[in-house]
Amino acid sequence: MVISKNKMVSLTYDLRIDGKEGELIEQATAEKPLQFVYGAGIMLPKFEAFIEGLEQGKSFEINLISKDAYGEVDENAVIELPRHLFLIDGKFDDEIVKVGNTVPMMSTNGQRMNGLVLDVNDDIVKMDFNHPLAGEDLFFQGDVLEVRDATDEEIAATVQGGCGCSSADCGDGNCSDESCNTENKAGCGCGC
Repeated sequence: MVISKNKMVSLTYDLRIDGKEGELIEQATAEKPLQFVYGAGIMLPKFEAFIEGLEQGKSFEINLISKDAYGEVDENAVIELPRHLFLIDGKFDDEIVKVGNTVPMMSTNGQRMNGLVLDVNDDIVKMDFNHPLAGEDLFFQGDVLEVRDATDEEIAATVQGGCGCSSADCGDGNCSDESCNTENKAGCGCGC
């Protein structure tokens, strides 16, 4: 069976920045593989294009330039917000809203997103809403562990955004799962 639409894919990979010898930033191992429904729109489109047609036991190496991964750094995604927006019960939580922390936010139209706190002063909080890997070239090296037909439940869960890091919110970098936002820079297998 080959990787194609509505197949459940299980794979391992090492993800590095800037090529095969670059910094290792994420791994999916045989004990904790990346599993997803192919073609559901939750993975990077160019990543999916490269693995389409592979079968169980095949290895892959994928080099994605930044524009095909998480895009270039957008200076318009770095914004200053009034400090009062971060008050909870009249108090500012300086343990959560501090330089270097990623804070979950919501846009005016209800879209969840994560912002990296760049600066905090008496009046404003400066935040960066670019994906953590924006501007980075990515290199994936891995193996296809399994390809099988996805169940109706797996397909429905993906469409409804119900699989943690395999949720529909992940495809654009807005995964709300804490493991996606902290230790795991790229966030749950190149889809977040």
